[in-house]
Amino acid sequence: MPYLGSEDTMKELKKALSNPHVQADPLRYRNVIQRVIRGSLLSGGQNASREAWHMTQGIDVSSVFMEMVKASATIDIVQKKLVYLYMCTYAPLKPDLALLAVNTLCKDCSDPNPMVRGLALRSMCSLRMPSIQEYIQQPILNGLRDKASYVRRVAVLGCAKMQKLQGDGEVDGALINELYSLLRDQDPIVVVNCLRALEEILAYEGGVVINKPIAHHLLNRMPDLDQWGQSEVLTFLLRYKPRCEEELFDILNLLDGYLKSSSPSVVMAATKLFLVLAKDFPHVQTDVLVRVKGPLLAACNSESRELCFTALCHVRQILDSLPGHFSSHYKKFFCSYSEPHYIKCQKMEVLCKLVNDENVQQILEELRGYCTDVSAELAQGAIFAIGNIARTYTEQCVRILTELLELKQEHITSAVVQVFRDLVWLCPQCTESVSQALPGCEEAIQDSEGKQALIWLLGVHGERVPSAPYVLEDFVENVKSEAFSVVKIELLTALVRLFLARPAECQDMLGRLLYYCIEEETDMMVRDRALFYYRLLQAGTEETKRVLCSPTSDLSLRLLEDQAKCSVNAWASDFNSLVTIYGKEQWASLTGNQVIELHSTDSAYETSTVVGEEPLVTEKKEGVPCVASSSSGLTLIPSSCLTAEQFERAWLSLVVGCQQAVPWQENVQPDTIQAALQVVHIQTIAMSKANSQVWKAYLAAQDDAGCLFLTELLLEMENAEMQMLVKQSEDKPEALQAFISIVRTVLGTMAGLTS
Repeated sequence: MPYLGSEDTMKELKKALSNPHVQADPLRYRNVIQRVIRGSLLSGGQNASREAWHMTQGIDVSSVFMEMVKASATIDIVQKKLVYLYMCTYAPLKPDLALLAVNTLCKDCSDPNPMVRGLALRSMCSLRMPSIQEYIQQPILNGLRDKASYVRRVAVLGCAKMQKLQGDGEVDGALINELYSLLRDQDPIVVVNCLRALEEILAYEGGVVINKPIAHHLLNRMPDLDQWGQSEVLTFLLRYKPRCEEELFDILNLLDGYLKSSSPSVVMAATKLFLVLAKDFPHVQTDVLVRVKGPLLAACNSESRELCFTALCHVRQILDSLPGHFSSHYKKFFCSYSEPHYIKCQKMEVLCKLVNDENVQQILEELRGYCTDVSAELAQGAIFAIGNIARTYTEQCVRILTELLELKQEHITSAVVQVFRDLVWLCPQCTESVSQALPGCEEAIQDSEGKQALIWLLGVHGERVPSAPYVLEDFVENVKSEAFSVVKIELLTALVRLFLARPAECQDMLGRLLYYCIEEETDMMVRDRALFYYRLLQAGTEETKRVLCSPTSDLSLRLLEDQAKCSVNAWASDFNSLVTIYGKEQWASLTGNQVIELHSTDSAYETSTVVGEEPLVTEKKEGVPCVASSSSGLTLIPSSCLTAEQFERAWLSLVVGCQQAVPWQENVQPDTIQAALQVVHIQTIAMSKANSQVWKAYLAAQDDAGCLFLTELLLEMENAEMQMLVKQSEDKPEALQAFISIVRTVLGTMAGLTS
């Protein structure tokens, strides 16, 4: 048997495809085509296994492309599917030969069989060749008006593919109107496909617009949709804002049943819509979260690890606003042996939020079991979880942590000492118990974090630990072999502090440590710290005490901040999104990096833009403006990042603050200002295509006080003025004028005009 993919095999396949006797037998002809598609000679025994293995290696069978194109001219629908699959795969490699099949595909788009019409249209739109665009436009338009729903589904998705092939070309208004009209199609899948296609095509203009007639129509069609369609429609309905309270509650009544759906995606989407629409009715939000408790608990115990992790993240988010929401079901969040590490960590975080007087003992015993897990990372995570609970239930947690020290395990001892360090700072009443547990810990600690924590405790509370000077002396004796500079710095600080409390026992070793760090240490950070303490001690012990032992702010007050309830509205817009998974800060960092990658900004510009009442253009560099700074002006922060949905909701809820006209030159393309706006920390939310007759752009920015500035730019190509409309979230006339000055400066610089 020849090697699969070899020249002999390709010749054999070509010969079989061209054999008239094979072509005359439909079954034999189809089997040959299957051999091409599967990359297998369909023989039995050991050869079949070997050839199936070769199939997974991506064997190139493009050399029979011409024969496969000829095979597309058949009435056998199974054979057509096989051939079209082959052509969609290899068309980018053989674009010239692929065009030979266009006539057959166009002919099949008019076939009496709707399955053939849909298959041909889908295959044409999937050929991934720029030259195919002119051939697919008319079949797509015909498909949008086809009687068969399957063909309309394919044609709607083909519109998005066609727009992608056009690239930055102008959007066809007639096509957009056709898609909007198909939102009232009888087939529910066509409706959902229209929403997705419009979202893709109008991405640069903010996506599909959901007005009152469309919103009410989609709500009435919800029962006809499958679970995927319901989830999609619920997401799009977030863009609609009811005009009155009566309409709001009518919508909520229609959506009430979807909170009990068997699909987690539908339940989560419906919950988010409830939370966003009922932002002015906290009791409604609370009632909704109570009703979705069951579906969330079921998802937390799902066999799907991804679903389980996502549900746990949402439970943790809900507990920020409703601390006791899942307390009666705390056992549902106990870890199973077979669960992966990341799910166990999430469950331990949830357990920390569920602790109350009734279940604290059971939760602590469960966490104590995790502390001896074979995974050192999980064991340390459980110890840190007990440390979090210790802020409220100090005595019980300290007793458990002290017992764990008796195990003499390196990773356990290190984590316990780190918890003790934080605990005596936040809960001073446990200092005596912690001090009694410290002797002997130094023998089992090898990592830098554990050493730093132990040295800090001995330095600050060394007068309570009789052996503290002798433990620190061991560290001083081994300072030359210490690999971590942070440990050396911590040792310097702790020994100076302990010297102030117990000078007779520490004077000699402190002198030796200072001598080594100043005369022999190569790390400049350690040497500078030693010189600082040496000179500080020369000023006298009273001055040293004033500097090192001065009263600090009481961090125990953070306990009150941590226990404060977070409003549901603070995270409602992030519910059922990746923000819940990553966290706000990390998600803003990720999306911020994506924005920066799209626009090349000069590193010479500052990270924040400060503009006074009379901004001046101080420098022009590669056509990008640089705005002068003033300490009394407006500061735009670079981390502001709004999604299109958030922008739309904010835009509709705010009133116009200012409307102005900015001079513009006809020969300047308006889309070139995007990079310039990015430099001054103004985010471009959406922008029309280049060379559009009516050009629009939507901008967003935020100052250091949290005030949002939303802007619409409108330019008609025959006019020499650009209309600018600005809205702000807070009534600050001076800040508004300063922001307008920034935008006018950018526009004037890019247009070569003075503003």
